[in-house]
Amino acid sequence: MMKVFIDTYGCAKNEYDSSVLAATLTDRGCSIVNDALEADVLILNTCGFIEDAKKESIDRMFELIELRGEKTKLIVTGCLSERYHKELAEEIPEVDMFFGVNDYDDIPDIILSGSDETTESSDRVGCVLDPLPYRRRAYDLFEEEPYYGYLKIAEGCYNACSFCAIPGIRGTFRSKKIEDCVREAEDMAAEGIKELILIAQDTSQYGRDLYGEIRLPELLHRLCGVKGIEWIRLMYVYDNGITDELIETIANEAKICKYIDMPIQHVSDNVLERMRRRSTGESIKAVIRKLRDRIPDVHIRTTLLVGFPGETQEDIDELIDFIDTYEIDRLGAFAFSDEEGTPSYTMDGKLPDEERVARRNLVMEHQLAVSEALNERKIGKIYEVMIDRCIEVDSEDAKALYEGRTRYDAPEIDCSVLFTSENTEHYPGDIVNVLITNTYEYDLEGEEVA
Repeated sequence: MMKVFIDTYGCAKNEYDSSVLAATLTDRGCSIVNDALEADVLILNTCGFIEDAKKESIDRMFELIELRGEKTKLIVTGCLSERYHKELAEEIPEVDMFFGVNDYDDIPDIILSGSDETTESSDRVGCVLDPLPYRRRAYDLFEEEPYYGYLKIAEGCYNACSFCAIPGIRGTFRSKKIEDCVREAEDMAAEGIKELILIAQDTSQYGRDLYGEIRLPELLHRLCGVKGIEWIRLMYVYDNGITDELIETIANEAKICKYIDMPIQHVSDNVLERMRRRSTGESIKAVIRKLRDRIPDVHIRTTLLVGFPGETQEDIDELIDFIDTYEIDRLGAFAFSDEEGTPSYTMDGKLPDEERVARRNLVMEHQLAVSEALNERKIGKIYEVMIDRCIEVDSEDAKALYEGRTRYDAPEIDCSVLFTSENTEHYPGDIVNVLITNTYEYDLEGEEVA
């Protein structure tokens, strides 16, 4: 039996791809192992979005080269391999095979056949037009007790933001059929998944290619009918795709978390235009106001891109004023990364690296104050919390310390709740009521209540 180790870098979409690949390999008789030293084949699923992510993937590549045994094969796949296929093959010959994001179905046949062929995936980038197929995954290959999972409802992107390399890597936008999404969700529920996290490059455009119109609200209604799924979370929803129908769906479906991940990047019209975004500062603010009006307890998550070419001091001042005034619940910021092959790579008005970082740090300083103020308002309130892990059990006091998340926090990227409980036998995925008693800069502290 061939033993395979899979290591994943990058976003949740890569994690999804790795879980699909793992399930396919086990169907073909392979065993997925958690220790690279035990493996016959090492697979590294890479990220190629920005410079820091590329460096992490390359560093890990060299670590695995040093780590592997003499007869162990090393395979590199994912966005970085798709984007720099030929360059990587020339510069790092120690890697046995490189694959791209459209090649996951080919990998099992090739490694099981013993072939050293590397597919020329870069020749097919942007040409994949078929709907995403139904995919089987086996979550227990990576988690002993899986309780949350990602459902990729679409691939590729219609948008052509000037800073983004993803459309050139992942291809054009294509949705997965509603019935296939529901079938995957049912599979996930059968595996013990309680929290369903919908992902795509832009989830708001779901169905446009398949059905000639946006069908995200319909998909959400169907997914809410899946038994066993308790929370449904929406990620990567562009603001210009947030319709009244979608807002009403989020407001009225009890399983849908009153949480929306809406990457806006900026609010200055000058910067948004140079980014080739389809929004203005006022249209973004209008969507936020509408969400909060129709869903009073909604928590909004966003990401900002600071230091874009041509960004002026007035632009950054406008962004800071937005942060202070609109008090976004969950906000992260990145300093602009100059990515070759994107339109922004040839733009004028580029800022020095130190200025980009300084502006990013300023943004996060203001967000820290916002986060502290919002957290303080939660003291004395009771929230449903999904448990992520047990930190420790005090046998003398018969109490346990747990870490979990509210409905308003996505796993791995948002805030945590640390709480004590007299029940020492909770498990990951259990949902309990927690009274908030204290706060930190971003996280909360509390105790379980009946």
